[in-house]
Amino acid sequence: MARARTTARKRALNTLYEADEKGEEIVDLLDERLAYPGAQTPLPPYAQEIVRGVASHRRTVDKALEEHSEGWDVKRMHVLDRNIARMAAWEIIYNDDVPAKVAIDEALTLAKAYSDDEAPHFLHGLLSAIERDAEQIRLEEADWEQEQARLAAQKAEEAAETETVETVEEGESTQEADQANRAEQDGQDEPAEEAGELAGEEGEPENRN
Repeated sequence: MARARTTARKRALNTLYEADEKGEEIVDLLDERLAYPGAQTPLPPYAQEIVRGVASHRRTVDKALEEHSEGWDVKRMHVLDRNIARMAAWEIIYNDDVPAKVAIDEALTLAKAYSDDEAPHFLHGLLSAIERDAEQIRLEEADWEQEQARLAAQKAEEAAETETVETVEEGESTQEADQANRAEQDGQDEPAEEAGELAGEEGEPENRN
């Protein structure tokens, strides 16, 4: 089980790294790899879970990395270190099946294998800080999601009210136009009636008796 997950982490890192390097959406690249694996073996289920988890919680994960990396902007991190950190941070914050210590140790193993000599020390401090605040990070994300839902509902309500007002105004405009047309038609009919009456009067024979 442990060895299978170690392999899955490597495959997940490859996908996250490639998406980051190419500037592609993580889930789009994952779906492409699943549909067209080529010569590679199918992506392990846990690798897929990691990749989708990072994609789903990208905002919170990157925010946590920035806030706990002593002033380092996530975008300034080496692309490999950034994605090792994202992967481990997701496991620490969201995957209760994996002890935080295991997630950190696995991240350090990847850093020692693929990154420079400074990466393990940097990642250890960063991920340990995230471990301490994992519960708070989850709570803040829940609050943010609740606020986003409230704003979305408010926006939808305002849009519905605007649509209702526009519909009413459109109806009033149509009614006013109809009334104006009727008034104009009535105005055209009156001179014709008056002309008919005058014609009738002029046509009567004069009584000379």
